[in-house]
Amino acid sequence: MATPLPGTGIQVRGAIGGGLSRLRRAAGTPPGRLRVAGAVLAGVVLLFGAVTAWQVDTRAEASGRLLSSSGPLSQDAAEIYRSLADADTAAASGFLLAAQEPPELRKRYEDDLATASGLLARAAARTTASSEAQRWVAELNRQLPQYAGLVETARANNRLGLPLGSAYLRYASALMQDSMLPSAQRLVDAESRQLKADYAEAKSVPWAALVLAVLALGVLGRYQLAQFRRTNRVFNPGLVAATGAVLAVSGWLAVGGVAARVALDDSWRLGARPLQELDRVRIAALQAHTAENLDLVARGGSELYGRRWTDAATPLAGPTRMPGSIAWAVVVTSGPARGPMEEAEKQFAAWQARHGEAAEKSARGEYDAALGLTLGGPDTAAGAFGAMDQAFGRAAVADRQEFERAADGVAGGLEALAAGAGVLAVLAAVGVARGVGRRLAEYR
Repeated sequence: MATPLPGTGIQVRGAIGGGLSRLRRAAGTPPGRLRVAGAVLAGVVLLFGAVTAWQVDTRAEASGRLLSSSGPLSQDAAEIYRSLADADTAAASGFLLAAQEPPELRKRYEDDLATASGLLARAAARTTASSEAQRWVAELNRQLPQYAGLVETARANNRLGLPLGSAYLRYASALMQDSMLPSAQRLVDAESRQLKADYAEAKSVPWAALVLAVLALGVLGRYQLAQFRRTNRVFNPGLVAATGAVLAVSGWLAVGGVAARVALDDSWRLGARPLQELDRVRIAALQAHTAENLDLVARGGSELYGRRWTDAATPLAGPTRMPGSIAWAVVVTSGPARGPMEEAEKQFAAWQARHGEAAEKSARGEYDAALGLTLGGPDTAAGAFGAMDQAFGRAAVADRQEFERAADGVAGGLEALAAGAGVLAVLAAVGVARGVGRRLAEYR
C-alpha cells in the first residue's frame, strides 16, 4: 500500500478550508448575495413547477383510468354477474319447459355464457396479477366450464325423462348460487372500490402545489420589494416575467382544478352513481328471478328458494329513501336514463303481482297453472321480468353515456396543465436568472 507523503493531508484540508473561506467572503459581498438570492428564487420556482406537474399528472392518470380502466371494468364486472345469473335462470326455464323450450331461450343461455367468458378474458387482461379482482376472475374462469357441464348433463337426462336431470340441475344451480355468483359479487365490489379510489385520487386537492405557489409568489414579491427599497427601481423585467409565469401557473392550477372537480362530480352524479345503484337492484332482481324458477324446479320440495325470493325481492320493493330499492334507484337517476328506470319500476310491480298469483297456485299444488303464470308470453311473470330487465339495460346505456360525456376531456386538460406548469416554471427560472443577472452586471 502506498504511504501518503508527509503533510499531504494537512495541505488538502487547508486548501478546502481556504476555498470555503473564500466562498463565505464572496457570499457576503453584494454580488454574492445576489447570486445566492437568485439561486434560492430559481430553486423555489423550479420546485413549485416540478411538484405541480407531478401532482397534476397523478390526478390526470386517475382521471384517465376512470374512462379506460376502472369505469369499464366496474361495468364489465356487473355484466359478468348479470350474464351468469341470467344463464342460470335461462337454464332453469329451459329445464322446466323441457321439449317445449323455445330456441331463443337456449340461445339466450348460450349467449350469456359466451358474454361472461369474453368479459372474464378481458378482465383478466386488464387487471394486474396481484390485484384482488384477478383472484375472482381466475376462480370464475375455473368454475364456468364445470357449471356448463352440469347443465348439459341435466338437459341430457331430462330429454330422456330421467329424474336424475333435476338433481344435476340443482347441483349446477348450487355451484352458481353458492360459489360463482358470490365470487362475481366480490369482483363487482372490488372493481367498485377501485372506481371510488380513482375518483378520490382524481378529485384530491394538490395541497403541496398550492402551498408552493404561495411560497414562490411570496419570495418573488418580497425580493422585488427589497430591491425597490434598495435601488428605488420599480420594475425588473426578468423578475416581473418570472412572477407572471408563476401567477399563470397558479391561476391555471386553481381554475383547471376546479373545472376538473366539477366535471368529475357531474360524471359521478349523472353516470357512475346511478349505474352503481342500477347494478345493485338489477343483481337483486336476477337473484329473485332465479329463485322463482328454481322453486318450480323443486316442485315445492324445498322452502329455500321461497326464502331467497323474499330476501331478494323485499328490498327491491322498499320505499324511496331506502338504498337498494328500485324507487331509490329511480330517485338518484336523472337525464335520459330516468324514463327507462320509471318503466322498470312499473314492470317490477307487475312482476311481483304475477309472481304472487303463481306462488298461490304452487302452494295449492296446481303446478301446471303456476308454471303457466310464471313462464311463457308477455303476460307472465317472466314477461314482466324481461320487460323490466330490458328497461334496466336501456337505463344502463344512458347512464354510461352520461358518465363518459362528463368525464371526457378531464384527463387531457390535466395533462396539459401538468406540461404547462413545467414549461412555465422553467421560463420563470430563466426570468429570475436574467433579472438577477441584470443586477449583477451593475457591479462589473
